[in-house]
Amino acid sequence: MRKWIRVGIPVAVLAAFVAWYLFRPERLVVNRRVAEALSTAQGGSSPQPLVTGQFYSILHPTTGTATIYLMGDGTRVLRFTDFTTSNGPDVHVYMVAANDAKDIATVQKAGFVDLGVIKGNVGDQNYTLGNDLDLAKYRAVSIWCKRFSVNFGAAALRPTEASHSH
Repeated sequence: MRKWIRVGIPVAVLAAFVAWYLFRPERLVVNRRVAEALSTAQGGSSPQPLVTGQFYSILHPTTGTATIYLMGDGTRVLRFTDFTTSNGPDVHVYMVAANDAKDIATVQKAGFVDLGVIKGNVGDQNYTLGNDLDLAKYRAVSIWCKRFSVNFGAAALRPTEASHSH
């Protein structure tokens, strides 16, 4: 019994440390705030909104607006405004090849482009889109926990009034 205690306690402590390191549960309660501005367009013209959508909750409370802007230099930027979601380990921003990213199966089945780790779970932020990203195909945004393969929240993107007038 004494030998088991001498071995068991260090093993249990090591296992707890490894589990904590891998999961990082403090990220569930600590907000990462970000406040990026939409840069003024180069070339003198202001950014033009192409598509927009409201975030809604799926697995975790998620709110805000997602808008893709055409910048004066021809680049496209996905911008989140008034954005909030839960924090967690390994949370990414996905552009999903579907009309909406309403559940886990849709994201996995339709396919997606990973824009990288979310910059913050609270606040305005920007993600540059590749020129080859087809906005007719990729019509939804997912806030995706890559580690656990779960969809925190999503936004279906639709043309804006400004994009119709061009």
